[in-house]
Amino acid sequence: MPDTGTPPVIPIQFQQYNSYLVDPQWQRKFSIIWPSVLGFFVLLSLPHLIRSIRNGQAYSTIFGIWEDYTGRGDYATIAQPMLEPTRKRTGVLCRIERIIEKFGSLFYWTLPGLGLNAGQLVIIIGYIVTAVLCIVLDAPLIDNSNRAGFIALAQFPIVFLFATKNSIVSLLLGPGNGYERLNFIHRWSGRIMFLGALLHGSLWIRNHLEYRIEIIGQQKETSGIAALGLLGVIVLSSLRPVRRFCYEVFYIIHMLSFIAFFVTICYHTIYASPWIFPPLAFYGLDLLMRMFRHRIKDAVLVPIGKQMTLVHIPYATSGWIAGQHVRLRVFFSGRVFESHPLSIFSAPPDISCITSMPTGISLGSRAIGDWSKALNSFANEGVAEIRALSQEKHSDDPVEVPVQVMIDGPYGGCSVDLGEYETAVLIAGGAGITFTLGLLDDIVGRCVRRGRQNGERTRRIEFAWCVRSFGSIDWFAPALMDIAHTAASSSKSVAPLDLHISIYVTCLCNPEAVPPIPNCDVTIIRPSLYKVILDLTSPDPPKSRSASSSPDISVAGKNNSTVRDIETLDAEAVGNIRDKLPLVQGGGGLAVCASGPQSMTQEAANAVARIQMSRRGALLGGVGLHTEVFTL
Repeated sequence: MPDTGTPPVIPIQFQQYNSYLVDPQWQRKFSIIWPSVLGFFVLLSLPHLIRSIRNGQAYSTIFGIWEDYTGRGDYATIAQPMLEPTRKRTGVLCRIERIIEKFGSLFYWTLPGLGLNAGQLVIIIGYIVTAVLCIVLDAPLIDNSNRAGFIALAQFPIVFLFATKNSIVSLLLGPGNGYERLNFIHRWSGRIMFLGALLHGSLWIRNHLEYRIEIIGQQKETSGIAALGLLGVIVLSSLRPVRRFCYEVFYIIHMLSFIAFFVTICYHTIYASPWIFPPLAFYGLDLLMRMFRHRIKDAVLVPIGKQMTLVHIPYATSGWIAGQHVRLRVFFSGRVFESHPLSIFSAPPDISCITSMPTGISLGSRAIGDWSKALNSFANEGVAEIRALSQEKHSDDPVEVPVQVMIDGPYGGCSVDLGEYETAVLIAGGAGITFTLGLLDDIVGRCVRRGRQNGERTRRIEFAWCVRSFGSIDWFAPALMDIAHTAASSSKSVAPLDLHISIYVTCLCNPEAVPPIPNCDVTIIRPSLYKVILDLTSPDPPKSRSASSSPDISVAGKNNSTVRDIETLDAEAVGNIRDKLPLVQGGGGLAVCASGPQSMTQEAANAVARIQMSRRGALLGGVGLHTEVFTL
């Protein structure tokens, strides 16, 4: 055959856009970018993970709650208290580290109403920009919107990776980075998926209308419309009002819709199948891990009036760390299919200082929702039946109502190890005390009962609790008294631990009902968290000695009822904190942990950022922050 030469090359301007060749390349680019960013954050968290492995916190809870079948239940101090001297870091590396810490504190800032801090906003904005660029760059979207559909498919791994409770990301980032702190990425990746699918589908519908092509009838078009509709249902049912007021409805719709979406999207395009397998793998791993973490236990319910129900699960001895929570399912009144997250407010028995409650896991459920109100009513009815049978209708001793429960977990935790800081501030609002109380029990037990075995440096703790009424103090008064007495017992040791408890009440209701908690001040005021933290770290010498060694309780302003009189207590009430705790020289670090309503945790985060950016922040030797929002 004669040689006809090379075939002619079609000029670029006349070449037809091949979306099935070009768009998967952008899909792969997006799938390279986000794992690279994730790897960067894993490297940043590596020091935290290594420290957690060394002190035994990382991966110690991976197989759930355990019981001690040997019968040993009594624990004593296993070592004499040893307090390492404050090590002030100097040199070039120290200066660089302080600059990084100051820069990092900018990410703590939170604007009201957003629900995301500056660091999370940077991540989300970067995520959105990356996805949008991958959709629009060199793509003729008006004529061919396949690029948006391909990028929407690429969101599948992210959606499921950050949705599962037992995520690989949580294991790599270390304690305190559970699913509840990563869930914002899951929500936003789902929204990006919906926007990509909406752009893809709406532009194809436009083209079909323009060229008078039937939209419904062919399998590809019909399944595409169905998939887009299912995705819209998932997004709309995931909005915060729905999650908050109809969580069970949200959960059922979420699960059923995603199964249907998987099926319809695979019918819609053959390019969806490869992106289904990673989510199935992530979800399968989650189910496997949850299978190992599920336990059915005997428990007892102790109602505290009609506002709080304590759940004690005895005989549990290990498998959780301070600040974690479990998903609890109580077998009562036909509600066996409902599970709810509850924070553990007791440390493991070999650490815990709480002696007035059953040994094991202790949980608190505030009666504010349908399930928690039903649980409280069930517990109160059980108490009435038990007292009727025992003919003790007016006994002051708490009555325990036996019940069976299923627990899934533990999950979450605190990202700040209080033992690495000389000063700790624990702030709680309402039922948020279940988180900070667990941290308090843990750090006091580690410093006093276990004699600072792992070199804990904590020397003083300010525990602040904001409640609406004096009656709320009774919820956890026995636990607070046990912990306060344990801390006071270290006053004459080599390494004393000074604990001061501040309870701020916002309602003038029955002030005589205040329990005698050692070194505790009860004030009728809503304090400024910035002033609380700033006063505690002020270098001014205290005016009086520490009162941690002797019981003392004062109710500031209980006879004042006017707004002006209560407002004048602000400076005095906050200033008392410094007088109750001895001064610790700068350089030992400050840890701040806040839990409760979103407004309170945002205020605490902004206060820490403000202090860290000031000159005082550099003198403190580093400031650690962890916030826990009690919401859906």
